[in-house]
Amino acid sequence: MALIEIDDVTKRFGRVVAVKQLSLRVEDGDFLTLLGPSGCGKTTVLRMIAGLEVPDEGEIRIKGEKVFSSREGIFIPPGKRGVGLVFQSYALWPHMNLFANVAFGLQVQGLDREHQQERVATILEYMHLRGMEKRFPQEMSGGEQQRVALARMLVTRPSIFLMDEPLSNLDAKLRMEMRAEIKRIHREARATTVYVTHDQTEALTMSTKVAVMDRGILQQVDTPGRIYRSPANLFVADFVGSPTINFIPGKIIREKRGVFFEGEAWRLPTPSMEDFIGKKVVAAIRPEDLRISKKREQEDLPARVYSVLPAGPEVIIRVKRGNLTLDVREMGEVPFEVEEPVYLRVSADSILFYDQEKGNLLVPTLQGERGGLWA
Repeated sequence: MALIEIDDVTKRFGRVVAVKQLSLRVEDGDFLTLLGPSGCGKTTVLRMIAGLEVPDEGEIRIKGEKVFSSREGIFIPPGKRGVGLVFQSYALWPHMNLFANVAFGLQVQGLDREHQQERVATILEYMHLRGMEKRFPQEMSGGEQQRVALARMLVTRPSIFLMDEPLSNLDAKLRMEMRAEIKRIHREARATTVYVTHDQTEALTMSTKVAVMDRGILQQVDTPGRIYRSPANLFVADFVGSPTINFIPGKIIREKRGVFFEGEAWRLPTPSMEDFIGKKVVAAIRPEDLRISKKREQEDLPARVYSVLPAGPEVIIRVKRGNLTLDVREMGEVPFEVEEPVYLRVSADSILFYDQEKGNLLVPTLQGERGGLWA
């Protein structure tokens, strides 16, 4: 069952089209992340669901009820939509202590004092904030303030969580802790969640579905695994993944020995591209799908190490082959030196091919489903 339904919604700010003809479904219990660069329209979508922005066109339904319709002139205010909000800035009342901040929504709901204390005590225990009831926001760390903001949302028991980049102000360690906390909260509360971020790590690790946006247009909605392993177009392929995917422009050709991809300083057999003979394409290869060696085997391509970038448990090796620069990801320590000759190999099954002109994926792959790691 779709808990949130967005149909053909457009939002303009003056001459700027922030969101263009968006249609999107958020199923009951989903953790859907709106992912994209700054200015892509993801926060505007969240604010339209919440009722903080009024669309120019289209329709939005929550639990089957129309909360906005341009055609019928319907607009339900934010307080009556049954959603909980957490903002990037936390938005805590500086003159209120922790208890008062968390209890504020219950006061608005008209809950009596005894039940307020009971509900707040329960949620503070859940969020590991017990004993801090009398502290004010300025006396708390960033992580503590974020947990208070989450507690304030959770205590009102909304059926839908809306979160706008809630972790962007935290340091790396706290972000990791809060990702785990939010994912646990979602699982235990079973609340439908719409989460906004530009951080692909958050999107891939926390979500059941990811919706990638660019310049106000929805590019792809799918599971994290399919977003990573079968990006729908060149934008999604380039935006999702660190280090970024390797792109090699070229053409599909036929020879006596079979069908080949021929690109700059790169030539590979590609039997799956039989239907695209003569087409200009872009081959896309994830850095972890390239293999690098000091010894050459059949079909290996010679290259030269340009730089070696250790990153804790993994190493990114940048290599050059002619004018082509490629990134290779290897785990652990590697015995390669700058300017050293090396050899590259890649399985044809791990290469994605895109239409060079339109940018759309030509040959889908289901690799993301392997082993259930990306389910």
